[in-house]
Amino acid sequence: MSKTLSRRDFLKQSAKFGVASTVMMSSLASFCSAANAQPQHQGGDYKALVCILLAGGADSFNLLVPADNVGYQEYAKTRADLALSKSQLLSLNAGENNGRTLGIHPNLTEVQSLYNTGDLAFLANVGTLVKPTTTQELANNTAVFPYGLHSHSDQIDQWQSSLPDVRSGTGWGGRLADIMHSQNADQTLSMNMTLAGNNLFQSGVTASQYQLDARGSGAIDLLSYEDGDDLSRLSSNAIQSMYGDNYQNIFRRAYVKAFNSSISANAKVSQAIGASAAFGTQFGEDEFSRELLMVARAISAANTLGMKRQTFFIEYGGWDHHDDVLKNMAKMVPVLSKGMASLHSAMTEIGMENNVTTFTASDFGRTLTSNGKGSDHGWGGNHMIMGGAVKGGKVYGQYPSLAINNPLDTGRGVLLPTTSTDSYFAELALWLGVKPEQLGSVLPNISRFYDSGSAGGPVGFMG
Repeated sequence: MSKTLSRRDFLKQSAKFGVASTVMMSSLASFCSAANAQPQHQGGDYKALVCILLAGGADSFNLLVPADNVGYQEYAKTRADLALSKSQLLSLNAGENNGRTLGIHPNLTEVQSLYNTGDLAFLANVGTLVKPTTTQELANNTAVFPYGLHSHSDQIDQWQSSLPDVRSGTGWGGRLADIMHSQNADQTLSMNMTLAGNNLFQSGVTASQYQLDARGSGAIDLLSYEDGDDLSRLSSNAIQSMYGDNYQNIFRRAYVKAFNSSISANAKVSQAIGASAAFGTQFGEDEFSRELLMVARAISAANTLGMKRQTFFIEYGGWDHHDDVLKNMAKMVPVLSKGMASLHSAMTEIGMENNVTTFTASDFGRTLTSNGKGSDHGWGGNHMIMGGAVKGGKVYGQYPSLAINNPLDTGRGVLLPTTSTDSYFAELALWLGVKPEQLGSVLPNISRFYDSGSAGGPVGFMG
C-alpha cells in the first residue's frame, strides 16, 4: 500500500462495511418478502409519514401553555422557576381546549403560523397506556402502568412499538410496512427510510429500513470508489470478487442476489435524489434541517423510485433538560419550528403538502414541578401533527389542569395521559391507507382504545 492505515481510516472503512451489511440485509428482507407479495399499484395516491423523534423527553408543557388567567396562574405556581412569562406566549386562533385558552412557546413562530393557517394541530397529554385508565383507578392504586415508565430506553421503545406491556422486536411503522410495502412498484427498496440509523419504529417482520445520508445524493456508498485510495480499491475489488461468483448453493445465490440488488438500489436512489427537485425553500444549516431537506428530496423522487407509500424517521435529540430548561429550550425550539416550516413549504412547492403528514414523538413528557434547576422524567406530553391533510388550527385530546395534585397528577406533576399513543398512531395509520380490519396487525392493543368499526377516527385530527 502507498500509505499507512491509520486508526481513523480503519474506522471509516469498518463503518462502510457495517453500512453495507445493513443495506444488504434490508434488500435481502425485501427480496424474500417480494416472493410472496404482488404489487398492488394505486396510481397517483402517494402518501408518506414523517416521524420526528424529540429524543430525551421534551418538556412539552412549555411548548403548549395555558394563556387564560386561571390556567396560567395554575401553570406558573406549579412550574415556578420553569414558567415562561405570560406576555411572551404566542397566541393561537381557536386555541381553546377543555375550558382553557392555550398559547405556545415564544420561539415557535413558524409553528404559530402553520397552526393559524390550518396546517398544524396539537394533540394534548398523549402517552403510553396499557389500557384506558381512570383517575379513580389512580386514586385507588389499581392502575396498570407501562413497564419502565420513567426509563428513556423503555419509553422510546414503547413509543416506537406502541406495545407498553411487552417488549417487542418490531415497531408499528415496520408492521405497517409489512402490510403496505407491496403497493410500491420497486419491491427491492424498503418503503421505510431513516436518517437516524436503525430504529425500532421502522422494524417489521419482513420490512426493514433504508438508511439515507443527509449529504450529497442521500445514498450511502457501499464500495467507496470516491475515496480513490488503496484500501478503498482493495475492499471494492474483494467485495466485487466475492459477490460476482456464480454460487451453486441456492442460499448463497439468493444472498449474493440480495447484495448485488442493494448496490443497484443505492445507485438508483443516488440517481433519483440527485435529479430531484431544486427547492426555492431555504432550509437551515443545522443537522436537523439538512435531514429534513433530504426527506424533501427523497419525497420529490418518489415517483422515479416507484414509491406509493413511505415512512421517514428523523431524530432531533438533546431534550433531556434536568437543568437550564428555559435556556436550553430557547436554543432548540427555533430549530424545530423553522425546520418543520421549511419541510411543509418544500412540500407545497411540489404540490405534495396534502400527501405528507409529519408528526412528533418523544420518550415522555416531563415533571411539571422543578427539581431546582430543571424538570425530570414524566409521562403525558403534547405533540404536533403537520400537513395539508391535517384538520389543523385545533388542539385535540384533553389539555389537563396543571395545578399540583390535580386528579391526573401521579406525583410531582407527572400526568396520567388522557390519549393513548395507540389512538394517536391509529389516526395516522388509517390516513396512510391501512384498512380498519388491518389496524390490529399494526397496533395490537388498539381494540382497548378504539372500535375499528367506528365511523370516525380515533382522535379526529386527520381529514
